[in-house]
Amino acid sequence: MRLVKLNCAIRMAGGSIGLSMDMRFPSAAAAGSFAIGGDLCVHRLGYGTMRLVGDGAWGEPADPDEAKRVLRRAVDLGVTLIDTADAYGPEIAERLIGEALAPYPEGVAIATKGGITRQGPAKTEYVGRAGYLIQCVEMSLRRLKLERIELYQLHRIDPRTPLEESLGALKRMQEQGKIRHIGLSEATPAEIEEAQKIVPIVSVQNRYSLADRRHEKTLDWCTERAIAFLPWYPIAAGKILRPDHHAATALEQSAARFGASAAQLSLAWLLYRSPVMLPIPGTSKVAHLEENVAAAELKLSDEEWAEIEAAFNG
Repeated sequence: MRLVKLNCAIRMAGGSIGLSMDMRFPSAAAAGSFAIGGDLCVHRLGYGTMRLVGDGAWGEPADPDEAKRVLRRAVDLGVTLIDTADAYGPEIAERLIGEALAPYPEGVAIATKGGITRQGPAKTEYVGRAGYLIQCVEMSLRRLKLERIELYQLHRIDPRTPLEESLGALKRMQEQGKIRHIGLSEATPAEIEEAQKIVPIVSVQNRYSLADRRHEKTLDWCTERAIAFLPWYPIAAGKILRPDHHAATALEQSAARFGASAAQLSLAWLLYRSPVMLPIPGTSKVAHLEENVAAAELKLSDEEWAEIEAAFNG
């Protein structure tokens, strides 16, 4: 497994963060870099692990060896942000990451989540009780073979539990050095502001893609405040690539103009859309991973992106 070195020079209020990378092959580094929380430097194109496990995020992968190859290849290709959750499997994605990557190459950051229980394929319940979340953090550390989780996100806000209790538990884990940064998932600006009264929130992970822009206002809010935005389902789980999707033809035609696939164009658009956007496309196949990472090198003009948006929305 190749050791990853980052190229991250990001101007922040307190100065800059600088690392170096020897670029000899197509890499996620082409997407540029972002400092989560001002000090956690990652390449903007990451990798999401939900698709490493069984359908509906339930059960073991069909090919465990290929799943580990995907994780190692992601690091080879310059991916430095790997997103996961204890609910993927459940527990299986985190275990695979620990088995495949630990001890972790310098510069690789693992982001995980807790606060969802899974009762079967695509069956979940939100649990934000303090005792449960503390256990989630401790078990994630064990499975990932880490002493500290670089980014821990509350997977969902539990309406039955006061936010002060949920985030208060994560804050205690942060104070104990077991979490570096804290984020939210599926949150609105109002919820983020409420959360920030309890603990600094450095990231938001909401559903977002060229085909699903329901969280446009949240993205703009995060962009204005330099809060990382991790779009899940960044190509709408592949739905916008299917022939029966209303915009599939327009997307394919636009991609062909630039010698790219529709999936690559969709990912490149996300990187263009906002400097705080950190796409985390997932796959269980090395070939698909390599195609996704190549999207980092796709650069279009403002006018060309405007044409693509108009064609897609038309």
